Amino acid sequence: MSSISSEEIISILKSEIENYELETKDQEVGTVIWISDGITTVYGIDHAMYGEIVIFETGVKGMVQDIRRNEIGVILLGKDTGIKEGTKVTRTGKKAGIPVGDAYLGRVVDALGAPIDGKGDIPSDGYRPIEQEAPGIIDRKSVSVPLETGILAIDSMFPIGRGQRELIIGDRQTGKTSIATDTIINQKGKMLSVFMLQSDRKHLQLQKLYQLLQKMMPWIIRLLYLRQRVILHRYNILHRTQEQRLQSILCTKGKMC
Repeated sequence: MSSISSEEIISILKSEIENYELETKDQEVGTVIWISDGITTVYGIDHAMYGEIVIFETGVKGMVQDIRRNEIGVILLGKDTGIKEGTKVTRTGKKAGIPVGDAYLGRVVDALGAPIDGKGDIPSDGYRPIEQEAPGIIDRKSVSVPLETGILAIDSMFPIGRGQRELIIGDRQTGKTSIATDTIINQKGKMLSVFMLQSDRKHLQLQKLYQLLQKMMPWIIRLLYLRQRVILHRYNILHRTQEQRLQSILCTKGKMC
C-alpha cells in the first residue's frame, strides 16, 4: 500500500484553502440557567422580541413569553429531553407563526406547521405570524349563512354561522370530538372547508379520524392538529401549582399527606 507524500498533502491543503469561502453570520446565543415543567429561563439574549421563536441546541423550538433585564422566559414547544442548565439557545428573529399555502389543504400538521401525517414535506407560499392585529368590524364579512351541524339541539337552540369560530368546551369523554366529527360529516356535498383543531387526542386516534374523514370527503377536509398547547400548557402548570399548594396546606394541618 503506497503512502501519500508530504507534497501531495500540502497541495491538497492549498487547494482547500483557495476554494474556501468565508461566510460570517451574526447570531445571538444564550444559555439555559433554569428549566422546569416545560418552561426555561435563558441568560445572554438581550434583544429577543415577545413571541419570538428560539431554537435550543437539541433542535427543540421555544417561544419567548417573558422578557426581563438580564434574562428571558421561554415556553418549550416540544419535549425537554436533553435540555438542561448550560444548553445553548439561538434566536431566529422570527415571531411565532406557521407557514401557509394551498399545499396544506388536506394535510395534518402540528402547531408549528410541520407535517405529522407521513406524507413528506409541505411546500409553503409564505409565513404568517400567529399573533397579529385582527381586522376591524367594518372590514370583516358579516356572518349571514347558517352552518348546520346535523344535531337538532344545537341547530335549533345555538345556531352557528359560516365563517364563525366556535369553541367546544367540556371535560374529557363528554363527546366534544363526536360533535365536531358529526358537524364535519354533515358538510358533505356543501363545498365547505372545515378546520378541526385537536389538542388532547393521541396521535394514533387522530390518524384514524383523519383516515375516516379522508375516505368520506377527501376534497373537503382541512385538518389541523395542534399538539403543542401553549395556552393550555400554561394553565396546566398553574393548576398543578395550586394543587401542590393545597396538598401542602392539608398536610400541614394533618388531614392528608
